[in-house]
Amino acid sequence: MVLVGKNFKDVIKQKGKDVFVEFYAPWCGHCKSLAPKWEELGKWAADKPNLIIAKMDSTANEVDEVQVSGFPTLKLFKADSDEIIDYDDAREFENMKSFLEKNAASAKA
Repeated sequence: MVLVGKNFKDVIKQKGKDVFVEFYAPWCGHCKSLAPKWEELGKWAADKPNLIIAKMDSTANEVDEVQVSGFPTLKLFKADSDEIIDYDDAREFENMKSFLEKNAASAKA
């Protein structure tokens, strides 16, 4: 799912939904390297109706809820909560999957 400034708040505040967001820049080499792994994560999450894997071009959109100081920045917006968990592990599929299974109730299954 692609987020923009106009839909950001509506998506992250959906009742019962955990939302894992990549804030990226189109020119960023690390973001380009992450892209296939992010897609793989999205495919893994496809059968988890309460888990959303999303991305947002931070060079074209700004949101008050998030401060992005580097690219890519990965954050989990927990369901029915104002809690935001920063992801700071390796940008590999298995690491991100494990992070979600540990921190997002909707990923456990």
